[in-house]
Amino acid sequence: MRRRWFDRTFPTGHPSDAIPEFSERLRGTPARLDERVGSLPRETVTQAVEQTWSIQENIGHLLDLEPLWAGRLDDFCAGVETLRHADLENRRTHAANHNAALLSDLLRAFRTARFTLVDRLERLSRADIERTALHPRLQQPMTVADYLFFVAEHDDHHLARITELLRSM
Repeated sequence: MRRRWFDRTFPTGHPSDAIPEFSERLRGTPARLDERVGSLPRETVTQAVEQTWSIQENIGHLLDLEPLWAGRLDDFCAGVETLRHADLENRRTHAANHNAALLSDLLRAFRTARFTLVDRLERLSRADIERTALHPRLQQPMTVADYLFFVAEHDDHHLARITELLRSM
């Protein structure tokens, strides 16, 4: 049984020297997605199961969140007290009609956006890495390392959902 995302809590206190490992998890998500679903037929990746997002909609959702992840990185660099809020209703994903897109286009766009984010991570200054900001939904302070762990866990949450969908078909 997979945990619901909004029921999860996330440990903090990750050391800054864990950032390279978290960056590698983030860098690997596009390849993991492509390996898992890149050769599947359109009927499979666009099939909704029990009125939940299809595989392709899960991938589109990951792409939809890339601007949030980048924006929150901007927040850390700007030294804000509270990170920007996410759209907890996922309006962008619901409105996007990701099933109408080509899977290859979504995977390519996600890869490009994610590599841009990881490239930025590798250029952060020591001061940026040491900053702390409040996560608005969790109401807990996070460092950049804690934040990257959170994003990597979100990726894995959707990868696990994709695997669950494939098993149910």
